[in-house]
Amino acid sequence: MTQDQIIILVILVATVAMFLWGRWRHDMVALAALLACVLAGLVPAGTAFAGFGHPAVITVACVLVLSRGLQTSGAVDALTRRLLPSSAGPMLTIAALTLLAAVLSAFMNNVGALALLMPVAIQLAARHALPPGKVLMPLAFGSILGGMTTLIGTPPNLIVSGFRATTSAGSFAMFDFSPVGVAIAGVGIVFVALTGRWLVPTRERAGAEGFDTGSYLTEARIPEKSKTAGKTLGEIEVILDEFDAQVVGLIRRDIDQGLETAKLKSYLSPTPPGVK
Repeated sequence: MTQDQIIILVILVATVAMFLWGRWRHDMVALAALLACVLAGLVPAGTAFAGFGHPAVITVACVLVLSRGLQTSGAVDALTRRLLPSSAGPMLTIAALTLLAAVLSAFMNNVGALALLMPVAIQLAARHALPPGKVLMPLAFGSILGGMTTLIGTPPNLIVSGFRATTSAGSFAMFDFSPVGVAIAGVGIVFVALTGRWLVPTRERAGAEGFDTGSYLTEARIPEKSKTAGKTLGEIEVILDEFDAQVVGLIRRDIDQGLETAKLKSYLSPTPPGVK
């Protein structure tokens, strides 16, 4: 292996490790990986950010804007109320929800379509006494299948179209993917609707009554000479973010002790380290 190949493999492994760790945002990790390639001389500095001008990236950004507009305007909510059957059985309900997810994801971002329909899926699961997974997984498959049917439905279609445009054949049109995509999506939706409920593992949602929240609550008394005395609640929460904890209650000027008591909730350990 050449030196450049070794360097790019090291950067790739480090990037994947940072993605898995999740300590920093994924976009910041990806940008850091790009800058590392520039500093290592693997990518010319003048073309490092040329990819942001690619038509596929711009189109995906526009689709995200469109998805946000559909979400905030309530158009999808109105469409959901009109199209989803209110008195149908589980099979027809799952089929209609999966079909709606496929139609929406053909013209908007898959994640946006899922975000809009997941609350509806949870309500439908409760209505038909089904585990949420038996409705959510068909919903996820419907959004994936629907993305194959149009040019803007999924980024790979845009990337392939952009690469084809560099040849003499020209780029793909909006519905050039539809003949094959609609056929595959139709078969997939029918399969998911007919057999999905029996193939998805049954995992009941755990009840909150079996979870002892008391072991995750800590009371911390703040004396007058404490380092945290005089700080605002916002400043305290910034400090607690390092321990993945938050303030859920605050008692000011305890008459008996002359102290302030803060009730903390930690998500990682019963007692947040460093809290005194």
